[in-house]
Amino acid sequence: MNKPFLSWFLFVMLSIIWGSSFILMKEGMQALTPYQVATIRILSAGIILTPFGLKAFKSITVDKRWPVLVSGLLGSFFPAYLFCLAETKLDSSLAGILNALTPLFTIATGILFFQQKIKPMQLLGVLLGFGGLLLLFFNKGHFSFTNVGYALFILLATFLYGLNVNYVRKHLQGIGSLHIASMAFVLLMIPCLVILSFTGYFTQTFITAVIHATLFSALLGIMGTAVATVLFYILLKQSGALFASMVTYGIPFVAVGWGVLTGEVFGMNQLISMLLILTGVSITNRYKK
Repeated sequence: MNKPFLSWFLFVMLSIIWGSSFILMKEGMQALTPYQVATIRILSAGIILTPFGLKAFKSITVDKRWPVLVSGLLGSFFPAYLFCLAETKLDSSLAGILNALTPLFTIATGILFFQQKIKPMQLLGVLLGFGGLLLLFFNKGHFSFTNVGYALFILLATFLYGLNVNYVRKHLQGIGSLHIASMAFVLLMIPCLVILSFTGYFTQTFITAVIHATLFSALLGIMGTAVATVLFYILLKQSGALFASMVTYGIPFVAVGWGVLTGEVFGMNQLISMLLILTGVSITNRYKK
């Protein structure tokens, strides 16, 4: 398989896998609570990534293990719950669009907390992205102010994603992304088992609907987190950070496609908002170092 073809193959696969994550959350919450879906996601990812995590424990020094755990909390643990809580009221397609704000929050948190400087074109990109966000907020159709609170869950999640990117750059330089992710998920497995126990997951009746929801949640963790992490790491090494970051553009289109197929409403305002956000992300990515 030649290099350009492999790069585009990985790009398409990651767009499909991550873009499908939002509809999998919806399916999981047909019979499980948001907390159970998010916990099963993280737990199943930890199980799959255990071989990589054990290798990471041998190569990551003790003084770096706490920062790895913090990274796991910021970049995976808390966002998993925030997205599930948001999707109790928001369409999965809308969640996919809002997720595209992550690169803009990476710039914003870098400026706010890590003394990074912003270029004029990056500022334009951030403003365009937030313009698209505001259009969603002021849309009087399917999305209204009654759902703003739930959209804020996703904004907080993308803020944490951006914060984590800068945290890793500052505190975990020189450690492979796969090592960081796999070790973090292994460390989070025990808390996940405790949370599942407290939510009553193990004491409920496992009827067909619950089993199906559990499978969707596990698939979310196995494919949307574990496998996608490995594929993204390969793409990163194969094609570089700039090309890998472009996956951000593919995810919303896949999420919207799934939403339309399952009967969610997607109108002109949502389309314009998505294009504004993606344009802002494009400009921001183009002019970053």
